[in-house]
Amino acid sequence: MTAIGKYWRIALGVAVIAALIIVPMNFNRYGLYILSQWAVMTIAAMGLNLTLGYAGQVSLAQGAFVGIGAYAAAIMTTQGMPLIVALGVAIVLCFAIGWILGYPALRVQHHYLAFVTLAFSTLAFLVFRNEDWLTKGIYGISNIPRPNVLGFATNRPLPFYYFCLGSLGIVSLVMWWLIRSPWGRAFVALRENPVRALSLGIDTRRYTLMAFAIGSALGGVAGTLYAPLTQYIDPVPFNLSLSLDLLMMVIVGGSGFFFGPFLGAMIAVLLPEWLRFTQGYYLMLYAVAVMLLLIYSPTGILGILDRYLTERRTKAASALRAVAKSRLETAP
Repeated sequence: MTAIGKYWRIALGVAVIAALIIVPMNFNRYGLYILSQWAVMTIAAMGLNLTLGYAGQVSLAQGAFVGIGAYAAAIMTTQGMPLIVALGVAIVLCFAIGWILGYPALRVQHHYLAFVTLAFSTLAFLVFRNEDWLTKGIYGISNIPRPNVLGFATNRPLPFYYFCLGSLGIVSLVMWWLIRSPWGRAFVALRENPVRALSLGIDTRRYTLMAFAIGSALGGVAGTLYAPLTQYIDPVPFNLSLSLDLLMMVIVGGSGFFFGPFLGAMIAVLLPEWLRFTQGYYLMLYAVAVMLLLIYSPTGILGILDRYLTERRTKAASALRAVAKSRLETAP
């Protein structure tokens, strides 16, 4: 990357962050709710992107982990405990369950693994719905309080949006470090060729379990934010459709790309709202737009950009080789 290109990327990043901070100041309550939901779903999609996009392990259970985090936050905060304690419990619980759920990935792959995680997602939904003594079943848990952060209340929509945005920023920094660490390179090697990764000395067993566990823990983080965002939860939002929506976010945005979940969540959460002017047709238009995108680019939105940049670099390298060859031919 040239110095000018690096400065352009930094400037673009600063502009996007500034826009996310300044522009929502003029939004109404519903607009802030949608943006907060985008931030929460992006965190959950980042966890699935780590499991699927970087480690190559198919999971249809991410929505269940969001539900586990949401119920942990709802149960504990309504009993007077701070959200940070609920967050710690959700991370540990989802990490442990994700680690156990990763064991089938050591024996089965692809659609067989998808069926295993699908079964767990169904099991979690049944627990949410039927265990009234813990989750209050179909009646749900209401009056979930929003936290005080460093002495500042987040009861109003704008402060809570900034709380969700700040949480997304912290998770993004951690993920940026993780992906560029030796762990991240091991995850990519595991996705590309497990046999070769094993021959290079990578403990594929441990990294498979870690991919599931860390991705599941991020789902728990998202759920911990989702509960105070809605201030009421019941089992319905955490059925299989949420896991499928998160899977779509990762694939549409670009599986295996760092910013894929950001774009995918934007498409899944914001695009339907932008298409509401079409009234009864907005869901059909949304579905058609997603299908056309995946037909044109199975690697998602960022896959199109990556393909364009790759072709551009290839053409530039070919031009340089042609110039060098002509100079050698004309040299005395």
